[in-house]
Amino acid sequence: MSDARHSEIHVNDAPLYAALDLGTNNCRLLVAQPTRPGQFRVVDAFSRIVRLGEGLAASGRLSDEAMDRSVEALRVCAAKLKSRDIRRSRLIATEACRRAENGELFLARVKAETGLELEIINRETEARLAVSGCSSLVGREAKSVVLFDIGGGSSEIAVIRIGENRSSRLANHITHWTSLPVGVVTLSERHGGRDVTPESFAAMVREVEAMLAGFDCPPHGHAAPEDFHLIGTSGTVTTLAGVHLDLPRYDRRMVDGVWLSDAEVSAMQARLLSWDFSTRAANPCIGPDRADLVLAGCAILEAIRNRWPATRMRVADRGLREGLLTDMMAADGVWRRGRFRRQGRGGTRNPDRPEGQQR
Repeated sequence: MSDARHSEIHVNDAPLYAALDLGTNNCRLLVAQPTRPGQFRVVDAFSRIVRLGEGLAASGRLSDEAMDRSVEALRVCAAKLKSRDIRRSRLIATEACRRAENGELFLARVKAETGLELEIINRETEARLAVSGCSSLVGREAKSVVLFDIGGGSSEIAVIRIGENRSSRLANHITHWTSLPVGVVTLSERHGGRDVTPESFAAMVREVEAMLAGFDCPPHGHAAPEDFHLIGTSGTVTTLAGVHLDLPRYDRRMVDGVWLSDAEVSAMQARLLSWDFSTRAANPCIGPDRADLVLAGCAILEAIRNRWPATRMRVADRGLREGLLTDMMAADGVWRRGRFRRQGRGGTRNPDRPEGQQR
């Protein structure tokens, strides 16, 4: 990364960029301004659980109720975007709209009712965006990383190998990637997410392991434990971290970037599995909206950990939106040296600590 002193951007001069991610479970928006090279300041954020993919696995269609919830959230996003002078935006939809036979019709309705034009991205693009969004969390000492994004309807996994010449774009180091057609919503619907027994949890893990068995990827081959680690970006891993830290309420600033040892992850998963639904719902880092999904996410995580054993995992409360913002800003060259005059350090923020709730 370039020395921030050479091209720091004054917030009043910096253009605004917007990224929206409509997933199977969540609708999320970020509006941000570039600051130091490779970084940005979040000026507005929105996140709402909409469960767009609810019932999709059984019916093959988005339900009327799920679409209504999503359109209502997207209306809020449209109002936020309309109130600001946005230089460039990218609005994406992922697995629920990819899989649903009425996905395109739904997006036509979104355009008609909110004015927002969303694009359905493919799974490879989704994997690359997740990597772009988390690139600053890959330690300089890392030689290989497995990054995973456990979504509502799909789970993306990218194997990253970093040689001597590290590219400024971490996505250029992806050697293998896969997208599993399973996420926390689909897996919990199939196996039951409210009342999870050790037996049903093991069945979920086996289902995901069977999917991973078809992923043709050689071993990561790290020479030493510090050369390899996992990065998880999803509500599952941020929830695990929040519970591990015993936070009185979820705080992104405490969670994003935190390291968990293999033993800590195992302990937290066992702890969650021992809780009943009401106990999970009462935890401030889980809540009633996620209480029936978190163990399905843990099962996917367990299958990934079994495939790629690691001594540690880094938690990322970031992902597709951050990847979209980073890519747009880089493409526009906003971080080029001398592009903006330097006017002091006031007002800039590290994107590792953006403003706003981003779960």
